Amino acid sequence: MTRDEAETILTQAGSAGDEGFPLLDCAIACAIHDYPFRDPEAVRLLADQAAQRVRERAAHESPDDALAETMAADLRLNGDLLSYDHPGNTDIIDVAERRRGLSAALVIFYLDAARRAGLKAAAVDFPGHVLLRVETPDGPVALDPFSQGRLVLPSELTRRALLAGLTPHVADRLDPLMAPVSDRQALIRLQNVLFARALVVEDYEGAERSALRRALLAPEDHRPWLDVAAAREKQGALTGALQALSRARAVDGPADAHRASMDRVRMRLN
Repeated sequence: MTRDEAETILTQAGSAGDEGFPLLDCAIACAIHDYPFRDPEAVRLLADQAAQRVRERAAHESPDDALAETMAADLRLNGDLLSYDHPGNTDIIDVAERRRGLSAALVIFYLDAARRAGLKAAAVDFPGHVLLRVETPDGPVALDPFSQGRLVLPSELTRRALLAGLTPHVADRLDPLMAPVSDRQALIRLQNVLFARALVVEDYEGAERSALRRALLAPEDHRPWLDVAAAREKQGALTGALQALSRARAVDGPADAHRASMDRVRMRLN
């Protein structure tokens, strides 16, 4: 798959609704968009194994146990504690081969397996960390894909929320802490992580690619185009930055902030 082919897949998914969003295909396309011409067979094989095993376990185990035992124990998918900043931890193809990654990448395998096994699960865009919400006969529970899929108790959710900087009256409320997001938003969260990491190491080309993927996946959101523009400006690609700002303005309207950014970039061109 080429980079252009990956963009086509993401564009098509972006123009469709959330129902039936092709999470795994889009995650593969995102990875290949970063580094083209790779074989995603390891991802599909792991996903097939996960779906089959979760389906078997769910016949006699609770949904959360079936997911956690399959992904963390049977298939050895866990967080990378020893090399947290390894670039492969955010790449779905590398994660499938290494069986290590960040929660934002690991949760994609959990979600795909849950969907195919008929379980109800969703990503939780928890502050600083992606969790998995699983619906069980006793109510929703939270699993941490990074920590061997272990159950996260309500008291632990509150503690983590406080450490992430949320105020006590917000951190004590379980409903917002456990609010599910769509599969599309789960994949966008991973692109946000990639964007932030690229900025830290001044990889502005990588930052541009991750922001562009967000723009394709969420065409009604103007913010990714602002990030594309910022990344292009850092590279000195001022014409491209103006084009991205125009795209942001077309989505969001003629906001003053957009106009000021466009004026600044135009001045640099003169």
